[in-house]
Amino acid sequence: MKKLILAAAIAASVTASLTAGLAHAEDAKPDNEVSYNIGAVNDYRFRGISQTRFDPAVQGGADYTNNPTGLYAGTWLSNIKWIKDAVDSANTGTGGKGPVEWDIYGGKRGDLPGGFTYDVGGLYYYYPTNNYSQIGRNANTFELYGQLGYGPAYFKYSHAMTNLFGTIDSKNSAYYDAGANFDVGAGITLGLHLGHQTVEHTSFASYTDWKVGVTKTFDQLAGITLGLAYVGTDAKDGAYVSPSGKNLGRNGVVFSVAKTF
Repeated sequence: MKKLILAAAIAASVTASLTAGLAHAEDAKPDNEVSYNIGAVNDYRFRGISQTRFDPAVQGGADYTNNPTGLYAGTWLSNIKWIKDAVDSANTGTGGKGPVEWDIYGGKRGDLPGGFTYDVGGLYYYYPTNNYSQIGRNANTFELYGQLGYGPAYFKYSHAMTNLFGTIDSKNSAYYDAGANFDVGAGITLGLHLGHQTVEHTSFASYTDWKVGVTKTFDQLAGITLGLAYVGTDAKDGAYVSPSGKNLGRNGVVFSVAKTF
């Protein structure tokens, strides 16, 4: 699930610093740009829920942008544990499989009158080699999304066109995401986020999540960005739990390191 823990870190890492004492006009961007990102977190949280049972994750991806049109496409991967845990917990007699999440996405972004921006597209969450079907589920999920921004603030809506990550009869589930990322200087960004996940026909699984975080880009370290965030949810007891019964949406601290090139 496209992560969201490294989003502020990756965005901050592509901010270029001005040469001290000199004023430069912004260089014209090429028509086509390709970038790559790699990072790690101590706990991969997606919409506030741990995907790795509070263990670390290594993550990376690639993005293509056509600047004249605003069209873009990309891909992103991370290790996960939740599919294996779900199959193992069901006691099907077969070991759970599905250690990787592979996101594939594309869309269009641009400017609107009055200083607003937009971003619309689709995102497919694919779990290669998973055997979630052992418990009658299909983990693969497709969402359409639309985002409206103004200055540092944004509001994003995501709509599931399939069942949501294997939850039965959950097509048309929705995620509401509001937040802001403030540049406070010295390469530091303050990020605020509040989200709400609704799960169609399964209100027990619906919840609200939040995040307060900071990232710092170190130009002297080849633009590496470090992040620190406090995340949490109000997920109901038993809705999202590890095999040992731990609440996967409990409050926690997430450390991240990222590099875009």
